[in-house]
Amino acid sequence: AYLHSKGKKNKNSMESSASSMAHVFLILSVMFTLFSSSNGVVKGAFEENFSKSCPGTHFKTSKDGQIWYLTLDQVSDCGFITKQSYRFGWYSTKLKLVGGDSAGVVTAFYMCSEVEAGPLRDEIDFEFLGNRTGQPYLIQTNVYNNGSGGREMRHQLWFDPTLDFHTYSILWNSHQIVFFVDQVPIRVYKNANHTNNFFPAQRPMYVFSSIWNADNWATRGGLDKINWKNAPFVASYKDFTIDACPWKNPYPACASSTTQHWWDQNNAWHLSSKEKIDYAWVQRNFVVYNYCQDTVRNKYKPQECWLNPLD
Repeated sequence: AYLHSKGKKNKNSMESSASSMAHVFLILSVMFTLFSSSNGVVKGAFEENFSKSCPGTHFKTSKDGQIWYLTLDQVSDCGFITKQSYRFGWYSTKLKLVGGDSAGVVTAFYMCSEVEAGPLRDEIDFEFLGNRTGQPYLIQTNVYNNGSGGREMRHQLWFDPTLDFHTYSILWNSHQIVFFVDQVPIRVYKNANHTNNFFPAQRPMYVFSSIWNADNWATRGGLDKINWKNAPFVASYKDFTIDACPWKNPYPACASSTTQHWWDQNNAWHLSSKEKIDYAWVQRNFVVYNYCQDTVRNKYKPQECWLNPLD
């Protein structure tokens, strides 16, 4: 199960998505930042921009309102969703994960085209898989298109994500999806729409965050269950930032690809020289699972796997 804005969706231990590009529209530049670098949190930012999907007892903020705490226990999980959906842009948050024995607990930062996680959804996911004490956290990244997945990767981290806040970001444009950890690209998913139509480019997505019980699959394939004696489990968020195209039916002015935004200019269609070096370092040292190399699941390698992520 997997928390969305009002409930959960079933999710296998390894699944993901993508879809094909359609039309080209003019873009207006829109910057949507929920936290101000000069004076902290924008007044009323959460209530104005998000909806909670849990009891008030499971969502709390720091005294200054800048840190948001999501709690999981046997009573309830917790999450929130943006009131606005977006198509293409930059999505980022700082997150401190549950410490200690967090086996079976998943903390998520993700995007989805449907509020209730329907069967034909598009989705782009960061999922942080809890562990037994002393074992490393795993990051699972997913991509769904039109309800289909099978595009998962898993990475270890080069730091303990429970000790301090670290930045997790998604860059999404018509050319690629890039997952970043502390500005280091850990995964590049290229648009191979001309060959297999598996890239989420047509539909806008809401942005979600959540903490939930996934002990049927998350830790060692579901062998390690949640130890509820350690509850409550608390994940901490801050500096939630979105720089993207807000959706407005039937199409906003910024619906697709132009060069008016930094996140959809030529420099954002490819990794920079430094990012390529960082990316190669991650691939050598921290990849745990890559669906492109899974010949048991994929008799034929998916078309996007033939693309060079560094091109």
